[in-house]
Amino acid sequence: MRMGWRAAGLAGFFLALATIPVTSQPRGPSVVYAQDELPDVETPGVVPQQEEASPQFQKQVVFFRTNEEPGTIIIHTSERYLYLVMGNNRALRYGVGVGRDGFTWQGLHKITRKAEWPDWRPPPEMIERQPYLPRFMAGGPGNPLGARALYIGTTIYRIHGTNQPHTIGHAVSSGCFRMVNNDVIDLFDRVPIGTRVIVKHAPAM
Repeated sequence: MRMGWRAAGLAGFFLALATIPVTSQPRGPSVVYAQDELPDVETPGVVPQQEEASPQFQKQVVFFRTNEEPGTIIIHTSERYLYLVMGNNRALRYGVGVGRDGFTWQGLHKITRKAEWPDWRPPPEMIERQPYLPRFMAGGPGNPLGARALYIGTTIYRIHGTNQPHTIGHAVSSGCFRMVNNDVIDLFDRVPIGTRVIVKHAPAM
């Protein structure tokens, strides 16, 4: 008799559970990246759909006070701008993408090589972080180095184009400086091998 009461009680309990409406489980917050927290987006094979960066990062002549000679390239990573000194307190300013946290650097170098539609060989350090990357990719619109590359000293870093122009103004690279293809072509045509390159963290005055 006691077992019958227990069975009836359990049956009633489970029947009550079955009548409770089922609600969806709460979901965790969607991932939203801040401006300087975008993932490393070296993406081979992506052909850019547009060639313009945000308006504040588009090429323009600006007031720029410096003692450096005209023709010098000065990159202020904190501002996300590359300046080509013109003289008379003026410079041609371009928006750039810079190294993400842990990959920023500064120094004084020269342009030691220039290449049109360069091939891409990810350095061993990048392959170690992203083993899925190709070991070689021929130059072309889908190449992460874009239309032009200017090689900086004996470093592994370059000023180059990009197949992802929306990354201009962000800190997303592995230490290189990205420009939209139209801008890097313009810079490429303006500066020769041997051009002085100064990379700084501090904002321009």
